[in-house]
Amino acid sequence: MKHLLGLKNVSATEIQEILDEAFRMKREVLEGSKKDNCLSGKSVITLFFENSTRTRLSFELASKYLGATAANIAASGSSVAKGETLIDTAKTIDQMAADAIIIRHSSSGAPHLIAEYTNASIINAGDGMNEHPTQALLDMMTMQEKKGSLKGLRVAIVGDVKHSRVARSNIYGLKAMGADVVLAGPSTLMPAELERLGVPAYYDVEKAIQGADVVMGLRIQLERQKKGLFPSVREYHKYFGVNEARMQLAAPDAILMHPGPVNRGVELSADIIDGDRSVIGEQVTNGVCVRMAVLNLLAGNKK
Repeated sequence: MKHLLGLKNVSATEIQEILDEAFRMKREVLEGSKKDNCLSGKSVITLFFENSTRTRLSFELASKYLGATAANIAASGSSVAKGETLIDTAKTIDQMAADAIIIRHSSSGAPHLIAEYTNASIINAGDGMNEHPTQALLDMMTMQEKKGSLKGLRVAIVGDVKHSRVARSNIYGLKAMGADVVLAGPSTLMPAELERLGVPAYYDVEKAIQGADVVMGLRIQLERQKKGLFPSVREYHKYFGVNEARMQLAAPDAILMHPGPVNRGVELSADIIDGDRSVIGEQVTNGVCVRMAVLNLLAGNKK
């Protein structure tokens, strides 16, 4: 592949190839070897039109750990603020001989659009309510690391599925890898294309979590919502938040995940965020390794 625009049409073989490369990268990082130099002479540009901590920083670190020249462009500090179009911005960056452009944008399809106008590899770091492929890849890496295999895992994704690009990428990726995915949340926060996604949805969180090997909470995305989708965050947590009592319904060795940032006491109770089942911190570590793997593979440096 030249680009990573989403996981909707990515095969299980391709996903596993990325995960294998990410595990190799993790071994190097944990051994203290944070200067691989396999992307020496390459240039990587992060182009973010939305706020981010984990994704943006992990891509920047991944680029630098691999020896690439990395630069960051924020929309507020670019010519976009002067009226330049997204296509013209991408073309300008491409003319500077960029090898990879990592884009986050509020509009679904933005990475697909600029991929038509650039020679650089385009990596989707989140586009509107569509996809966030590298987040799903790091989630799958964490699950595989803890469970050994993704095939046959019961993964319960709980929360604001309607507005979640993370949920969509995870559904596509996990289904390709043979996992069983179930969704849970208020009916007002379920996507209209639920039937097309091909996964069951529950409006009773406890039924969804029952026997799950992985429980993944999703952030309530208030910035993308209209008012009235649920009465209050307090009521949301009461009926749909994941707490210790609900985690007890999952498999005895179930793990707890969240793409971050977490609204403590809303999607997850504070005690389980910091509890023994939580792998939220490890997801962050694996995020750097997955993004190193994606950059390396797209640059044609597979080992």
